[in-house]
Amino acid sequence: MNSKTVAIIGAGPVGLAAAAHVLERGMSPIVLEAGPEAAHAVRQWQHVQLFSPWEYNVDKAAARLLAPTGWNSPEPHAYPTGGELIERYLAPLATRTLLREMIRTSSRVTAISRAGFDKAKTKGRERAPFEIRYQNGKGPEVLRADAVIDISGTWFSPNPAGSNGLPAIGEREQAKRIAYGMPDVRGTERARYAGKTVAVLGAGHSALGTLIDVVQLAGEAPGTQAIWLLRGTDPAKAFGGGSNDKLAARGQLGSTFAALVAAGKIKVETGFGVTHLSDSEGRLRISAGSCCGAQSVVAGELIVSTGFRPDLSFLSELRLRLDPAIEAPVALAPLIDPNEHSCGTVRPHGARELAHDEPGFYLAGMKSYGRAPTFLMMTGYEQVRSIAADIAGDKKAAARVELVLPETGVCTRAGVEAAGAGCCGGPAKDESLPSRAADETVKTAGRAGCGCS
Repeated sequence: MNSKTVAIIGAGPVGLAAAAHVLERGMSPIVLEAGPEAAHAVRQWQHVQLFSPWEYNVDKAAARLLAPTGWNSPEPHAYPTGGELIERYLAPLATRTLLREMIRTSSRVTAISRAGFDKAKTKGRERAPFEIRYQNGKGPEVLRADAVIDISGTWFSPNPAGSNGLPAIGEREQAKRIAYGMPDVRGTERARYAGKTVAVLGAGHSALGTLIDVVQLAGEAPGTQAIWLLRGTDPAKAFGGGSNDKLAARGQLGSTFAALVAAGKIKVETGFGVTHLSDSEGRLRISAGSCCGAQSVVAGELIVSTGFRPDLSFLSELRLRLDPAIEAPVALAPLIDPNEHSCGTVRPHGARELAHDEPGFYLAGMKSYGRAPTFLMMTGYEQVRSIAADIAGDKKAAARVELVLPETGVCTRAGVEAAGAGCCGGPAKDESLPSRAADETVKTAGRAGCGCS
């Protein structure tokens, strides 16, 4: 029996899976969730349908934990919404299993360190327990643990509208007309967007899905108009692999969106790097280049769907090894760098790639990808399976790969589209390119998946 206590930050899908794996290893998980209930972030996008079917959304250890409760596994090939993911999987996992005694909700982590050690002190550091400070309704609390897995995600730290990574000038002042991520424009937020010109900034799946919803809203509410603000100059790059995408729902999204653009249902503004946001007679002027520059649009609402970034503020006393650009663990960053890859899958990885110079501390889930946008839930499940094994001392299991990912038929590398059986365009020709070398390695070993994100 392993008596280690493992603190898990975040009770989303991957956080709950981590707790299940830790529990299965005979250790004691304590899950700290900032929201009032488990899966709080998922509840913010519960109207969205996932790209992956149920077979890829249920963690194996979590399923084993649920089995004695009489839980029925959903039909494996059906595609759930975020709400269905909660109702049929995450809520039962958090409330009907042993995990219900291990989840502390409304508990926001504010700082983590080693007991008695600041960041600079080394001798004996690895033997000191972690000290986690968190805030709940009673006030500040302190938890000590042998290991920490930060799976707090990135949903509540979205990227700003500014094309330079900073908030656009005037962004904070115009906050009442700006939303981030993927708001429910046809549901809970319908009154906010119906009958208005809605500008959506971004080129990822969230932006595309939101624009599709705005077009559908326009068919129901006259006066609604969709404007797509694209920082790049080639709209086709956002359309994805279509029928070649092995995640069919993701491919269909791109195809549907491309058809709407071709039909003129969405007004497209390319090369639009937002710099200024200002009031224009009760509406929002969105400008690129300068506050009074030639390129600007006026809209009733702006939705910023430009991705997310990790909140590292409460980890300042830990010794992290992060890529300076991507803010992902240094061994993982080259595999998911969005400057190089955009195909939506990455070679399965675990504790080794997620390790830091702080023994016993791991980033996992979406947060481990830093600013890279292509995380898949099933990748997170493999991460925490490996991490739990590593914490328990089972190095062989930690190193083993137990996940086969679906390949994506089309991706880009360094801006060059490649179509074919492999999502990175086949084996490496240049061994100095680590991503393609990884692609060749996994395929030579007879496994599916590719060495790109």
